[in-house]
Amino acid sequence: MWRGSVPKAKHAAYVEYVTQTGQRESHEASGNRGAYVLTRDLGAEVEVMTMTFWDSLDSVKAYAGGDPTHVRYYPEDAKFLTVFTPLAEHFEVVAGPEDLAELKG
Repeated sequence: MWRGSVPKAKHAAYVEYVTQTGQRESHEASGNRGAYVLTRDLGAEVEVMTMTFWDSLDSVKAYAGGDPTHVRYYPEDAKFLTVFTPLAEHFEVVAGPEDLAELKG
């Protein structure tokens, strides 16, 4: 998971850019199970969060080029972002939609 912020006026263009770069590349990477781009209106800025799901931390390391905590920025990011979050966060999925189906059972 990674977060950054962009001015509201650049938000649509940045979402298009991050979709064509980071989301596409991570989605095409070996071991990737999904890549999402989420946004949140903060007034003058929009927070953008990318969430990717992977088979294993080793898959993330292969995609990231070693250290999975270091964010992989793209050349045009500097034209958009006002907040550069230097580190990605990693979580292990311990429950999902299939667990909800069991509860409704």
